[in-house]
Amino acid sequence: MSDRNFSTFDKIIINLDTALASVFGNPAGTGRQNPADKLDLPELTKTESKISAGLMRVNHTGEVCAQALYQGQALAAHKPQLREDMQQASDEENDHLNWCRTRLTELDSHTSYINPFWYAGSFVLGVSAGLVGDKWSLGFVAETERQVVEHLQGHLQKLPENDSKSRAIVAQMKIDEAQHATHAVNTGAADLPKSIKKLMAFTSKLMTKTSYWI
Repeated sequence: MSDRNFSTFDKIIINLDTALASVFGNPAGTGRQNPADKLDLPELTKTESKISAGLMRVNHTGEVCAQALYQGQALAAHKPQLREDMQQASDEENDHLNWCRTRLTELDSHTSYINPFWYAGSFVLGVSAGLVGDKWSLGFVAETERQVVEHLQGHLQKLPENDSKSRAIVAQMKIDEAQHATHAVNTGAADLPKSIKKLMAFTSKLMTKTSYWI
């Protein structure tokens, strides 16, 4: 797809399809196996299931936001190679989306009802970051992924010890996000101002608090 020249209408349709698949469906990823597939369903208490569902719902919403950010940044990227890098990262985020959705189904729970809002906001942020310039767009990726890694580490500490399925998914997601951050830095990411980092952390906290329950 990266070798073709799409019209504005084509891009609108492609991004709309991606948005619908990310928020409501099972988007195409890299084809990697779910790290929890070979694990038996753990026996969880009602309280443990509620905790796991809340945390995995937050993780799913985080991946919805990440998908929107990457799509927006790819759309506004100046260099073709950066667009391809964003698309690769986007495919891996789709893996995460599908894994989290599967785990939520196993927990008899649901994805966040306000995911469309978070997707739209994140997409606008992604486009804005891309328009400012590639190095700043990469800086946004690096800082986002750094905060996500911290957030996932916190979830590994909060998830029930015997919820091996959720823990396996989160552990692999943490590895992937760290790689995305490292790649962004190595590709020339700019260091964002502290004010922007704080705003990103505040927004992330707001998303976490709302998605856990809704």
